[in-house]
Amino acid sequence: MQTIKAAVCHAFGEPLRVEDIHLRAPEMGEVEVTVDAVAICHSDISYAEGSWGGSLPAVYGHEAAGRISAVGPGVTGLSKGDSVVVTLIRSCGSCAPCASGSPVSCETPYNGDMGPITMPDGSKLHQAMATGGFAEKVVVDQRQVVRISDQIAKDVASLVACGVITGVGSVVNSAHLRAGQDVVVIGAGGVGLNAIQGARIAGARRIVAVDMSADKLEVAKEFGATHVVLATHKAPWLAARKALGGRGADAVVVTVGAIPAYDQAPNYLATGGKVIMVGMPHVGGEATYEPVNLAAAGQGMVGSKMGDVVIQRDIPWMLDLYAQGRLKLDELISGRWSLEQINEAIADTKTGSARRNVIVFDR
Repeated sequence: MQTIKAAVCHAFGEPLRVEDIHLRAPEMGEVEVTVDAVAICHSDISYAEGSWGGSLPAVYGHEAAGRISAVGPGVTGLSKGDSVVVTLIRSCGSCAPCASGSPVSCETPYNGDMGPITMPDGSKLHQAMATGGFAEKVVVDQRQVVRISDQIAKDVASLVACGVITGVGSVVNSAHLRAGQDVVVIGAGGVGLNAIQGARIAGARRIVAVDMSADKLEVAKEFGATHVVLATHKAPWLAARKALGGRGADAVVVTVGAIPAYDQAPNYLATGGKVIMVGMPHVGGEATYEPVNLAAAGQGMVGSKMGDVVIQRDIPWMLDLYAQGRLKLDELISGRWSLEQINEAIADTKTGSARRNVIVFDR
């Protein structure tokens, strides 16, 4: 058992407290990773605010990168000293979804209350999202990590643990976009920008970004949007349809957890198009739509969890694109903060102006 620093949530809606916690050694199939960088995702904030419930006290954070500092028994293909990305995608490898190639939908439960971290007095400390990345070190299952090149900066690599794979994957894997099809992306934040990149990489003909902020829409153009529409317009879907030649979109990717965005999303669709549901509203939020319209137009609504990625396949591919200059990652980082500044970084993220804030550990 070792003592490390972590940002702990003791009460929903209150500032996180940076304090000492205990971390046990890796057990069967687990690795210990010394964290060099961990990005702040809106999911971390939603959990810390109590929007989705959960167990307390807890350590959040699930977009991490670092080096393996210890290896448990039974680990294969990974060694001490390896540079890795750490994800929240914990999969057993043998349940029905895993066996069919969908590890993000693994049905084997994990109890974060019984994870590798505890309070110094030995009492419960929840390892949120099977990661607990707002800490100097993590112990996770070997299937949650992907080995990467030492040449890739860890702050950049951390982005690929969630926001990038979720956005790019929502278009490539969930929407199965074909070259020449048209896309609308609702929300031009961190995940939305990556959905735009995914559409560009997949060969979309037109990519329309929709957002409440004119400044964010300007950034969306840098990431590949061919047209932009302010969501504050009375009927923004009409402007989007005009940009798409009047037909509507083959895929509408909703990257924000806002109920009005889900209510309006079908209005952007072409016949046969699909709404890809990425953004996570608060528990209890309900959207409304008319099933008869979707049925008559052959349209659909598809949930996309973590971009339906297979991390051992998709993360190396995306990092190769980054190395070739075809995937923007450096441009996604808005600011770098220390662990002691985590509450300031969260507050900055909540303003909506940040793309991704990253906690970095200087050693």
